Amino acid sequence: MNVLKFIRYYLMTNLIGKPYLKRQRKIGERKIEKITGENSPLNPPLKITAYTKEFVSSHYFKGRYIEGVKPVAWVTSGAPIEILKALGFFLIYPENHAALCGARRVQMDLIKTAQKQGLSQNVCSYVRTDIGSLLSGKTPAGKLPKPDLLVACSNICQTVLHWYRMLQEYLNIPLVIIDTPFVYRDIEPHQVDYVKKQLKNVLLPIAERAAGKSLKEKDLKEVIKFSKDATELWLEILNLCAKRPSPLTVFDQFVFMAPIVEMRGDRETVDFYNTMYKEVKFRVNSGIGAIKKEKRRLLWDNLPIWFKMRELALKLAEKGINIPISTYTYAWGELAPLMDLNKDEFEVMARVYLSPILNRGAGHKLKTMADMVKRFNLDGVILHSDRSCKPYSMGQMDQRNKLIEEFSIPAMLLEADQNDENAYSEEQTVIRIESFFEMLGVSNG
Repeated sequence: MNVLKFIRYYLMTNLIGKPYLKRQRKIGERKIEKITGENSPLNPPLKITAYTKEFVSSHYFKGRYIEGVKPVAWVTSGAPIEILKALGFFLIYPENHAALCGARRVQMDLIKTAQKQGLSQNVCSYVRTDIGSLLSGKTPAGKLPKPDLLVACSNICQTVLHWYRMLQEYLNIPLVIIDTPFVYRDIEPHQVDYVKKQLKNVLLPIAERAAGKSLKEKDLKEVIKFSKDATELWLEILNLCAKRPSPLTVFDQFVFMAPIVEMRGDRETVDFYNTMYKEVKFRVNSGIGAIKKEKRRLLWDNLPIWFKMRELALKLAEKGINIPISTYTYAWGELAPLMDLNKDEFEVMARVYLSPILNRGAGHKLKTMADMVKRFNLDGVILHSDRSCKPYSMGQMDQRNKLIEEFSIPAMLLEADQNDENAYSEEQTVIRIESFFEMLGVSNG
């Protein structure tokens, strides 16, 4: 650790960053009070909403000054981060950073930068956003710390493998790729053993070398416990949305899920979701819904359309439609039961990181969706056919037809993109949604 850089980090984050972000939170709280007036179809957001922005922003603010203080790793969203956290790494998730750019509506300039350098418009818009940010140095986060290590895991898509190889070539740093076999039905013992060996024999020694220290078992156990606790709380929060009226919309969930992805394994993240759970539980007990007049309840499949969340939330709420759950937000909670604190840590991690919804057969996803329709008393389904996320969108037509056949509910394919506005048609989206309103019986209010 560089002493001068540590002093700079401490002064900037504690004497400047904390007071500034706290002041911004107060401003945000006042803005939130004005957003949802009498004429809005939405009820006021949770009180923790403004703090969520402060919490996530503090992570990125620390990242501006972390170089020379802690080792830095850039990781995919499905990477086994517990090992890295236990070694003291500061983590950045390029996917989440790309989502942040999309939500802040700054992604298109970054996408154009990447495409000018040769990236095809057919490449995932997260990749184009992230590479554009790297090449231009522009980011709403202020500055991203240069990584000492890259870690990618094949359990979400194959695109990340090529993405991280580009990053490796550009940054000239070590890259570890964890190969997770696709799970067609049940996880086999040999698959667990295969991933476990990669974690122990490949990732661990390279990460220890980059961190300049050896892994301590007690540190790993502690991080896994924090991951489990936060994930369980997130799952409990989502399950509260089965109540009618639902205390959250899926658009709320897309915002509140940021810490479970970016800061999983931290004590502060457990505290965050514990506070959030209490507020959501209070709303359930008080009968306060996320929207004022909940008439219909839908399931959302796939990633959000980050640059259109507010507009979609209002358009649906105006018709009394709430989306209380999605396969995407639920994916960050459904793995909690696999985190067995009484088993070997590497075996637990191997099993957990084999199990994400995108590393399972299409039947698993369909079963998950069918279960949600029943448990959350849903009246229809919106399947976001995401041009950028082909693994998630694969099989949606069959899944749509199966859900219609089994539950006799309407289901709509909405063609769009998570980040690329050029792959989004406002006119086509409005026509499809309004036609869907008719199928739901809410076209006249």
